[in-house]
Amino acid sequence: MTATEIRQAFLDFFVSKGHIIVPSAPIVIKNDPTLMFTNAGMNQFKDIFLGEAPAKAPRAADTQRCLRVSGKHNDLEEVGIDTYHHTMFEMLGNWSFGDYFKKEAIAWGWELLTQVYKLPKDRLYITYFEGDDKEGLEKDTESHELWKSLVAEDHILRGNKKDNFWEMGETGPCGPCSEIHYDSRPDSERALVDGATLVNADHDQVIEIWNIVFMQFNRLKGGALQPLPAKHVDTGMGFERLVRVLQGKTSNYDSDVFQPMIQFIAEKSGKPYNSKAKPGDADWNEAVAMRVLADHIRAISFAIADGQLPSNNKAGYVIRRILRRAVRYSYQYLGFKEPFLNQLVPLLADQFKGVFDNLYSQKDFVQKVVLEEEVSFLRTLQQGITYFENNIVGDLVWGDLNKTGKIPGESAFLLSDTYGFPIDLTELMAREKGLTVDMEGFEKALQEQKSRSRAATAIDTGDWVVLKDNDSVEFTGYDETETVAHVVKYRKVTAKGKEQYQIVLDKTPFYAESGGQVGDRGELVFPDGEIIMVTDTKKENGLIVHFVDKLPEDIDDALTAIVDPALRSQTNSNHSATHLLHAAMKQVLGSHVNQKGSLVNADYLRFDFSHFAKVTDEELAQIEAIVNQKVRENIPLKEERSVLYAEAITSGVTALFGEKYGEYVRVITFDDTFSKELCGGTHVKATGQIGFFKIVAESAVAAGVRRIEAITGVAAEVYITNQNQLIDQLKELLKNPKDLAKSVESLLDENAKLKKEIEKSILEKSSGLKNELAQKVEAINGINFIAQKVALPNTEAVKNLAYQLKDIVTDLFLVLAADFDGKPSLTVMIAENLVKEKGLNAGNIVRELAKEIKGGGGGQPFFATAGGSDASGLDVALVKAKSFIG
Repeated sequence: MTATEIRQAFLDFFVSKGHIIVPSAPIVIKNDPTLMFTNAGMNQFKDIFLGEAPAKAPRAADTQRCLRVSGKHNDLEEVGIDTYHHTMFEMLGNWSFGDYFKKEAIAWGWELLTQVYKLPKDRLYITYFEGDDKEGLEKDTESHELWKSLVAEDHILRGNKKDNFWEMGETGPCGPCSEIHYDSRPDSERALVDGATLVNADHDQVIEIWNIVFMQFNRLKGGALQPLPAKHVDTGMGFERLVRVLQGKTSNYDSDVFQPMIQFIAEKSGKPYNSKAKPGDADWNEAVAMRVLADHIRAISFAIADGQLPSNNKAGYVIRRILRRAVRYSYQYLGFKEPFLNQLVPLLADQFKGVFDNLYSQKDFVQKVVLEEEVSFLRTLQQGITYFENNIVGDLVWGDLNKTGKIPGESAFLLSDTYGFPIDLTELMAREKGLTVDMEGFEKALQEQKSRSRAATAIDTGDWVVLKDNDSVEFTGYDETETVAHVVKYRKVTAKGKEQYQIVLDKTPFYAESGGQVGDRGELVFPDGEIIMVTDTKKENGLIVHFVDKLPEDIDDALTAIVDPALRSQTNSNHSATHLLHAAMKQVLGSHVNQKGSLVNADYLRFDFSHFAKVTDEELAQIEAIVNQKVRENIPLKEERSVLYAEAITSGVTALFGEKYGEYVRVITFDDTFSKELCGGTHVKATGQIGFFKIVAESAVAAGVRRIEAITGVAAEVYITNQNQLIDQLKELLKNPKDLAKSVESLLDENAKLKKEIEKSILEKSSGLKNELAQKVEAINGINFIAQKVALPNTEAVKNLAYQLKDIVTDLFLVLAADFDGKPSLTVMIAENLVKEKGLNAGNIVRELAKEIKGGGGGQPFFATAGGSDASGLDVALVKAKSFIG
């Protein structure tokens, strides 16, 4: 069977058992503070398991794209090294929401594997939970008995809490599980060693393929287990592992899921892929590198397609880290010194067409983003190599460290942290120089950084204190900004030493941050007159959570939840303007324009979109004009709250990639022929309420992504008034000219002419100094040495003088000192032949001299500069310079 046939057989089987097939959720999670990425098939059903939302159907199945590279489930460092770990993988799963339980789940799992996929029963091993006295958890006797009716007793094994009690994270839904393992060893090996002894023993040929979890508990913050409102089934089968087993391979990477990609990489690199390579073999690193690229491009591409661009924080940093790991392997072991990873995107998109179409429809955009990231990181790598040569190795040569021949751990960590160097690459470069790396110091610096990072992001979240049982929260904010409500539950949260509380109401008009729109602020007013300010509103697993600084005295009382009307009104205007902007941009720039992120608050709107060129001033003016025309038309809002998703898409509505939509969606329309989007946010009742729309900035965010910032209403009016005042001030300064632009242009021309005259004067002075200094050459050991203080106005003039002297003085070793209004500067110029013959290095020398002026610097071996804070040390530095040629 092909991978495609295997996937379809799974889905067809569970349809025959009464399951609905649900689409994969995005790989990036937006409304769950405990997770950045979907790391299991059950993530999208977490609110159902917790009893915070009703199930739309009692049975479901899907193939879910997952990512395990952070937090508790982190497989990144294993990827490429072994044969069965991945960053992004498909999880085939079936679920029961309070419907069937252990009996059906176990029977159907066995039926699918042995009757549909026809796996040999004697190669399958089952594990079940043996219980845990410390947790007060009993042995899963029911599962054991059910398996005994299907499987030979010697193929059923007891499992401990680590292996057979599944938990999503530190907190959340969990329960006992049964794992199904497959022994793919040849019969000769199986005859010698019983497969039962290799289950969960990290043997690469005896692997888990399916985990059937019986979701019964919720793990609370303190570690206690709380029974869930209903019992559920959550199963997860690793698709890549299943394909490997069914295709008779000994590595996931040898199946048709990965081989087309690996063979493409092998062809382009000119290096054959050896799947049998072992550590120590000549081609081991090359084989690992090919597996890393074939795996990592999947995580990178699907994350970008789901809306997560590489960046320097949170989820974006994780994606950048994966991408850079792939680039390092291709650079270091496959010889790709130019961008290559991006070429894998079209192959991947074609492979998943019909399964996850969001990648195929965005493949050009995704490839562009990956290309730009590669270009940037390859440049950073080269900078790191230069830093290694000039600074780290240079310091060892010129400083006291040359006695040890060891690169300091702090320096190796800087290469890793700033330039993205893996430590093994630093060690390799060190060995080439006859040096070693202080690994103990490196690990210490690494751990210190991790500790700082953990401390900066530490959030202590308490357990919910439940006051009333409510399955869901009613949002009334589309129709009103005041609602009478009760507190359902609350909890305490501590972050950076500050205590806050989170409150959930049974009904609320407060909009929770989502879809780019910020959460509402306002107040909770109690009958006794107490007012609790709501500082923010966010979503968590479907719940609307209100952030407050204190709890009310009488928390059981009815209250009136009141949204700040001014902030909501301004936010409405900016959100509706965002829809008009999106539609106008598609008209002016083209249908390829799609939203890639947004921020909508009371002050302004920010809109990120896919476009591969700067938006010209003329295009911005057209976009602005179209939006304001729609504002003047005062188009009434058309809001449809419960439209079938399929119907909405068919009607031509704009949907956003990376958003998770339910079966029913809300459609916001401003003129059926202009703007029609899926949106859960709040809006104006008619476009005239926006008042006026003004674009204030256009910029680049990332490869293929541009950003527009704009304001509306009063903010736009104030902006235009300020601009007019500025123009009036300019006119007054220029004596009210008839043509303001022409007058400013004349001023600029006059300024440019004066600058040229000054530069000419400086050059003439430099030329005079050149001849004067050339007469002060001191011949020492075949070197023409000059060390002088010069009176020039800036570093550029000093640099020009240094190059002029280099042209007329052979075998030159030049040190120039200058004082620019109390800011000391040192310049070192050394003839190229002296760099080669005498081993002199201007960069290393200027760093040593800079210590005398309490500063630092660097540069190339033949030319380098330094600045400092103590001009009194310049004379000492000039004297010290001579010591380098002794």
